[in-house]
Amino acid sequence: MKKTFRIAFNAFLAIMVIIQWIILSTSIPDSSFMSGGFRTLKYFTVLSNLLEAAACIIWIIRGDERLKYVAAVSVGLTFTVVMAFLGPLFGYPMMFAGPSLWMHGIVPLAAMAESIVFNRERLSVRDNLWAVFPMLIYGIFYLGNIIINGIPGNDWYGFMLWGYPGGAAALVIIVCVTYLIGLVLRKLNEKVGVR
Repeated sequence: MKKTFRIAFNAFLAIMVIIQWIILSTSIPDSSFMSGGFRTLKYFTVLSNLLEAAACIIWIIRGDERLKYVAAVSVGLTFTVVMAFLGPLFGYPMMFAGPSLWMHGIVPLAAMAESIVFNRERLSVRDNLWAVFPMLIYGIFYLGNIIINGIPGNDWYGFMLWGYPGGAAALVIIVCVTYLIGLVLRKLNEKVGVR
C-alpha cells in the first residue's frame, strides 16, 4: 500500500511540475521578474522543480532515495529563499501567483514531507554535501554570468543589490542554508521516517 501510494504521489508531482513549467513557459511575461519559453530555465526555482520531477520519475523506476533527497533539498531551498528573501523583497502575492504557487510552495513542501516521512535509507553527511551541489553549481554560473555580462538584466534574484561583496556573501549564506535544510531533513527522517 505504501509503495503504491508513493508511486502515485511521485507520478502526480512529476506531472504537475511539467504542467506548471509548460504553463509558465508559454504564458506572456507580465513583469520584469518573469521570463517565458526556455528562458525560464535561468531560474533556480524552475531547475530545482525539474530536478524534483526527474527524481520522481527515477524513483518510480529505480527507487533512488538519495536523488529524491537531493531534489527535496533543492526545492526546499527554493521555498526558503521565497519565504525569507524574495517574498519580503517582491511581495508574497507575486511569489505564489499562478504556476509559482506549485513551484514555490506545493511541490517543495510535498517533496520535503516525503523525504522526511517516507525515505527508507539512512542518509549521511556525504549525502548532505551532495545535496548542496546543485545550488553550488547554479550559484557559480549565476555569479559568473554577472561578472562577465554585468549586473543589469542578469541579477534576476536581486542578490547584487549590495554589490559584488554582497553577492559573494549571499552565495556563502545560501550554501550554508542549503546544507542546513539537508541536515534538518536528514535528522527529521531519522526520528519520524517510516522504515
